[in-house]
Amino acid sequence: MLEISARKVAQVALMARELERAEGELRAFIDRMGEDEQAELVAIMWIGRDSFDASDLQEAMATARQEATTPTADYLIGTPHLADNLEAGMEALGMDVQGAEEDVIGR
Repeated sequence: MLEISARKVAQVALMARELERAEGELRAFIDRMGEDEQAELVAIMWIGRDSFDASDLQEAMATARQEATTPTADYLIGTPHLADNLEAGMEALGMDVQGAEEDVIGR
């Protein structure tokens, strides 16, 4: 279904919560992802902010690929409530948000 792992999405969400401190690290992390993972990350965020329904994941990913006119990191970092939207998108898609975040922080 998704190429991007729940752990990667959770890592982006956690870094987005610390944007003042971690913007450079977040930008580099997103930039290292492949195009498919970046499109999936944007799609998950859109699902979380209710621009798309979870059942429209494929359409959201296709739209993310088609509308990618700015670097993904710039787009996501400029998006209000990025962390909340990513977590809500993960939840809507049945991904284990808490488990993934605990995995990232090493609990």
